[in-house]
Amino acid sequence: MSNHYHLVLHIDTERAESWDADEVIKRWTALFPANGKLIETLRLNATSKVALKELDQRVELWRERLQDISWFMRCLNETIARQANREDECTGRFWEGRFKSQALLDEKALVTCMAYVDLNPVRAGVTDTLEGSDFTSIQERLIDHARKIRKRSYRQQRLLHRRNVQHLVNKPSQRRDSLLSLENAQGIESRVLPISQRSYIALLEETCRALHVNKVETARAEQILDARQDSLSALGISSHAWLESVRKFHRFYGQAAGTEDSLSRFQRHRINAGVELKHEQKWVRGIPPSRRLYGT
Repeated sequence: MSNHYHLVLHIDTERAESWDADEVIKRWTALFPANGKLIETLRLNATSKVALKELDQRVELWRERLQDISWFMRCLNETIARQANREDECTGRFWEGRFKSQALLDEKALVTCMAYVDLNPVRAGVTDTLEGSDFTSIQERLIDHARKIRKRSYRQQRLLHRRNVQHLVNKPSQRRDSLLSLENAQGIESRVLPISQRSYIALLEETCRALHVNKVETARAEQILDARQDSLSALGISSHAWLESVRKFHRFYGQAAGTEDSLSRFQRHRINAGVELKHEQKWVRGIPPSRRLYGT
């Protein structure tokens, strides 16, 4: 968007813990090259127990930071801020404040949040279609699909010729990876998401229509979504709840989003982990909306 962006992130802890020391050092020094000199110095003194201990401690510290969302956002936002300052020939802060994050606790919350993010330009009135939603994951998925088929529709041809998507259409494979297909995306509670990529795209197309109609007639908007009731049923979400979620997802929850059971387990996990809470038995923010959206 013009003044902010949204990301849906997954931390692959199991993969990060499987990296050996060389892999951790390679990844960290790619972000912070100056630390390469420290590694060279420590390895030159490999006969010293102090140096080896320091090296091991550094590797574990960097391993932890490489799977930390706060460090990821720090690196990303700093890069964007520096680029913007160079373009505007100025100095100082670029972002108004620290980023905000919510834990997505189950598949319902994950798919709903993905749709909320993908539909942001449509909801804001920047565009009326998914194809016109520049710099979104859903647009990139549509481009990947259009590039793989021979007999393209008019909409697909027009999409591939949009000026703002040429960095995706003509992208060098060695510089940018394609998005992971939803069929291969790992869920939270199950191994795969309960919706295919084709069904997800079709659901978002119907949701686009419903969002426009919803401005004047809510009942008609829900009737449009009933055409994709098979996808919504697989997610366990009603048409009304889905429409409300993709419009106001960010308003319903605090630190986490999900069903009532997921939110309760999240609260118990925080207490068991030793997180200091002012009122441990206080209601968890988001439970009333989760009951309305996803049921109990």
